[in-house]
Amino acid sequence: MASTFGSLNTAYRGLAAARTGLDVVGQNIANVNTDGYTRQRVTQSSIEAAARVGLFSTGVQPGQGVSVDGIARIGDRFADAQVRGAAGAAGYQGVRASVTAALESSLNEPSTTGLSAQLTRFWSAWQDVSNDPSAAAPAAVLLGQAQTIAGTLASGYKAVDDQWTAQRQQLDGLASQLNSAATQVADLNVRIRTAQQQGVSTNELVDARAVLTEKIATLAGGTVRDNADGTVDVIVGGNALVSGDSARQVKVTGDYTLATASSGVSLEWTHRAGDPVALDGGSIAGSLSVLAPAASGGAGGVLAEAAASYDALATQLATQVNAVHATGTTADGTTGHAFFSFTAGVPAARGLTVVPTSAATIASGNGTGGALDGSVARSIGQIGLSTGSPDRAWGSIVSTIGAVAQTEADRSTLTDLSATSAKNRQLSTAGVSLDEENVNLLTYQHAYQGAARVMTAIDEMLDTLINGMGRVGR
Repeated sequence: MASTFGSLNTAYRGLAAARTGLDVVGQNIANVNTDGYTRQRVTQSSIEAAARVGLFSTGVQPGQGVSVDGIARIGDRFADAQVRGAAGAAGYQGVRASVTAALESSLNEPSTTGLSAQLTRFWSAWQDVSNDPSAAAPAAVLLGQAQTIAGTLASGYKAVDDQWTAQRQQLDGLASQLNSAATQVADLNVRIRTAQQQGVSTNELVDARAVLTEKIATLAGGTVRDNADGTVDVIVGGNALVSGDSARQVKVTGDYTLATASSGVSLEWTHRAGDPVALDGGSIAGSLSVLAPAASGGAGGVLAEAAASYDALATQLATQVNAVHATGTTADGTTGHAFFSFTAGVPAARGLTVVPTSAATIASGNGTGGALDGSVARSIGQIGLSTGSPDRAWGSIVSTIGAVAQTEADRSTLTDLSATSAKNRQLSTAGVSLDEENVNLLTYQHAYQGAARVMTAIDEMLDTLINGMGRVGR
């Protein structure tokens, strides 16, 4: 009697195991398109035969069925770490590639309206003035072209300044996202630790935490360290951003305009003012790199270096033109006049202005050749052909920024490919395959049907044993 009832219990365990398997398969299929979901599998083991002693202990005893030990999350920690590392590199390069591409586009080169073409027309206008110094039309063309160059330099600098400000504002948003993700990871750590202590499955919570740690890696790089109690620590720059159930916060310091951010922009810990966060990747690190101040040798942030190049070009243009123009004589017979000047208190590229207002105030000649003397204007027109001309300086600026933009774009492409490859390797293990799940569905379905038939057979045996014994010979 005891053995028969034991078989009924074995069949019941088989039913329960198959039903759990069907539930897990259903969960996998339902989340086939859920971002960050990791497929699950039932872990089970056979139950050994019960120990028996005494008079009736002889004979072979079968096992007692199957035990559902848990629901395993089929993930790969090594693949997860690779994804986070690749995400940090891709986030860093993505920002740099985007910023340098936008900077290159703002140069408007090559084009018929770019600064290079305008400089060519500017030098040509000086030649026209040298042919007829007293004529109003050539002088008006020259002054208009000079003002166009000044406006182009100012708008070019402003485009860089605006891009710097926009990136600075975006950096605040990135820091806010980092703080939010860290807080959520700490909260999930608490929930996962509590659930494990209660013996409840934490797979979905772990999936949600993995998505957040990958987001943190994309933002700030860093690594993840698993703890024995089910929590994780998130390490950024050698310091714990998340430690168990606590999360530290960061803040961005620095002004919002390029002109006033001479000391640069940095990311700091809120609990340690003035202590910068060391980053080894991520979009925040990429933003900080492009927002860095200009440095000697052009090793500073790409935006500040571009702004400094505009200032240097404006200064060079004014210096070279003014040096020759000051030797000439205006219509009133005076010398030493500047053609370009600068507005005080603003960057050179934004403060470049044209001094003369008419042909009479342009020092076209040296005063020895009469009314048709255009020697000074002719000399200024030759500046564009010299080896140290503003044209060559501008060409060097354009080629340098173009080369940097191409390099950053190539690096971004490579890091994106690496991130995609790492993600595909992760999905090959953790992703849900509908074909595989359909096979598992049929397997558990047949197992459930088999266990049910065993239970039915045992039920019939028990019915015969209980209700049919003792009737023979009546």
